[in-house]
Amino acid sequence: MAFSLEHSEALLERARALMPGGVNSPVRAFRAVEGHPPFISKARGPWLYDEDGHRYVDLVGTWGPAILGHAHPEVVAAVCAAAGRGTSFGAPTAAEVVMAEKIREFYPAMDMLRLVNSGTEACMSALRVARGATGRDAFVKFEGCYHGHADSFLVKAGSGAATFGEPDSAGVPADLAQHTVTLPYNDPDALAALFEARGHEIAAVILEPVTGNMGVIKPSEAFLDALRTLPKQHGALVIFDEVMTGFRVHRGGAQALFGFEPDLTCLGKVVGGGLPVGVYGGKAAYMQHVSPLGKVYQAGTLSGNPLATAAGIATLDLLTQDAFDRAAAAADAVTEGLRQVIAETKTTAVVEQVGTMLTLFFAAEAPKNFDEVAACDHARFGRFHRLMLEEGVYLPPSGYEACFLSAEHGPDEVNAIVDAARKALPASAG
Repeated sequence: MAFSLEHSEALLERARALMPGGVNSPVRAFRAVEGHPPFISKARGPWLYDEDGHRYVDLVGTWGPAILGHAHPEVVAAVCAAAGRGTSFGAPTAAEVVMAEKIREFYPAMDMLRLVNSGTEACMSALRVARGATGRDAFVKFEGCYHGHADSFLVKAGSGAATFGEPDSAGVPADLAQHTVTLPYNDPDALAALFEARGHEIAAVILEPVTGNMGVIKPSEAFLDALRTLPKQHGALVIFDEVMTGFRVHRGGAQALFGFEPDLTCLGKVVGGGLPVGVYGGKAAYMQHVSPLGKVYQAGTLSGNPLATAAGIATLDLLTQDAFDRAAAAADAVTEGLRQVIAETKTTAVVEQVGTMLTLFFAAEAPKNFDEVAACDHARFGRFHRLMLEEGVYLPPSGYEACFLSAEHGPDEVNAIVDAARKALPASAG
């Protein structure tokens, strides 16, 4: 039987009359891969099921949170029990305290922290803290790193040398964007030149310590060394955006993996166990600037709500070293299998992996920055994506994204992914 998304396409048509592009987040529209999205009806363990009756091995994992697999029974039970006690109070709860204590066990660099509702809120708030603590307005981000859709972060880089930002989205005031300075990722010389010229203006440097929003790219040792020394020398803070990498490249995040103690950390995804949660925190000297202790204002009626904290606590309790190791082993096996298929089929492609995250790039060498990712063969990725979907594997619908494995991906799922790639890779050549 031919692969069909008849019911999903009908739902998409209905959705287009109600939502921009028919979706509530742009990547879901599948435009980057020139396809139509399957509408998902349910998920269990490592599997997704759509409205047309297809089952897929899931390599998106709701963009990271499903490290234990979908609908883990203990997480579901915790959420249901919490819902029975009340879905929102707008008042302090014991669960907020328990969750904060558990997070700090994983991330000891976070002396103090705040729960919010998303990764965007976490990054936006951390930047506000850095500005409030230093009394400076400008900050540095790296091209290809995504820190949510707050105005200050929707800025693209100039080519090569650092430039003050130009808005990358309509609706972002140029007067605000001018405080964002962009640099190429993995370029310590550009960072040094910037601090030499403008160090007194910079409040913070924010980055994904292992990128996930332009695919998996590892930081070089020279880049990490520059981040350890240059901001500190000039009185600027370092913010690790570990919304994706937190619990994913190591249970203690990239900061534990690299032995790097950032001034501020942002978390999300996994820490919410599938519900909307973000976290920002760091050294007490900086977090004491947050209201009601200080003058940096941040608030949220649903921050630390009972359902999110229940899901988060259950997930963190279940995310043992053994569970992480199972997810990482699955990623190892998929990476090795894909590399074997690439060699067998003589495909120009590489696979980059850190922990439970990986990306297949259609390029001769692993990219080191955004420009090199942009130079990959994204048209071929689109063809590969469509073929893999037909073979029952659900990949991120963009060549600029990471795949995520879970503790529930076993040998059968790994074999299904590799077998699908063995068919799809040569057929995607066009």
